[in-house]
Amino acid sequence: MDTFRAFRIFSEDGKIHGSVVSATVAELSAGDVLIKASYSSVNYKDALAATGTGKILRRFPLIGGIDVAGVVASSADARFREGDEVLVTGYDLGVNNDGGYAGCVRVPASWVVPIPRGLTAFEAMALGTAGFTAGLSIVRLEQNGLRPQNGTVVVTGSTGGVGSIAVAGLARLGYDVAAITGKEDAQEYLQQLGAREVLSRSTLEMGTRPLEKARWAGAIDAVGGDMLAWLTRTTDAWGGIASTGLTGGVEIHTTVMPFILRGVSLIGIDSVSCPMEIRTEVWRRLATDMKPSSLTAIAKEIPLEGLPDAFATLLAGKARGRFVVNVRT
Repeated sequence: MDTFRAFRIFSEDGKIHGSVVSATVAELSAGDVLIKASYSSVNYKDALAATGTGKILRRFPLIGGIDVAGVVASSADARFREGDEVLVTGYDLGVNNDGGYAGCVRVPASWVVPIPRGLTAFEAMALGTAGFTAGLSIVRLEQNGLRPQNGTVVVTGSTGGVGSIAVAGLARLGYDVAAITGKEDAQEYLQQLGAREVLSRSTLEMGTRPLEKARWAGAIDAVGGDMLAWLTRTTDAWGGIASTGLTGGVEIHTTVMPFILRGVSLIGIDSVSCPMEIRTEVWRRLATDMKPSSLTAIAKEIPLEGLPDAFATLLAGKARGRFVVNVRT
C-alpha cells in the first residue's frame, strides 16, 4: 500500500496536464485519516481543474479528484477506526489537498463522512459531489416548503451528473418532474430516471416580461445565465430555485418582481463547505428515501487512464450521467 497509482496534475511551461504516475503515502498531503481508496468520480469541476480550463487548483503538482470513497487504513482521530467505510467530498480535496484519483488518500478527519447504511462505495461515488449537490438542493427546497402536492419541479441540465440524480431523486420522493435538456436523444434516458415531462431547451419560449406564466413549484438549475433568469420569471408563488451551476453563464439578468410579487426564493447551493451536520443528513437521505432507483443507469465505471476522455466529454457538454473511477485497477 506504500506505493500506488495516481492521476497527478502538473503545470509545466504554462500548460496544465495530468498523467497516471506511481505515488507513495509519504508524498501525500498531511491529514489525520489515511483512506485506502476504492472509487472516485468525475465532476465538471474536475474537468476544469485537470485541463486548466478553469483556475481551480491552488498548487502543483497535485493529485486530482474532488471525491473519494474507501476504507480507513489508519487514523489519528478516535472517531474513525481501521476498516471503517468512509467518503469525502468537497472541502479542499483535489483543490489544495491531494485528491481522490489515487489508491490512497490522506485528509483531515473533519472532512470524513461514514458511508451510510444503504450505500456501497461504488454507489457513494456514483452519487459523489454531483449527487450530494442534487440531494442538498432537494433538502434546501424542502426547507423552503416544497412538497410533492405543490406541483411540478423542473430540473435543468438534466442529463448531467447533478441533473440526472436530481431527476431520479425527486421522482423517488414522489414529485412530478419536468426535465429540460439540450440533447434531442435524451428523452428515453430521462424518462427512465423518472421524468414525467421532457422539454427541449431549443424550443423553450422564454419571453421577456418581468413575470411569465407560473409553471413550477420549484426548480433545480445547473445552468445559470438566461436559463436561471427565466426560472425566476416562471416559478410559482412561494416556490424556490436551487442554483447549483454555471454552464450557461455566470450572470443573471432579471428583476425584483418574482421575489416581491410571488415570493420566489433563490437558494444558493454550496456543496464544498456545507456544514457537517447538514452534510451527514443529506448523505443519509441519499442512502434511503432519496436514493435513485436507477444508479446503474446513471453511472459508468472507468479506470484512471479513462480520465482524459471523461474530462473532454464533460467540457464538450456531451456527458450523460456519471463517470465512476475505479482507482484500484
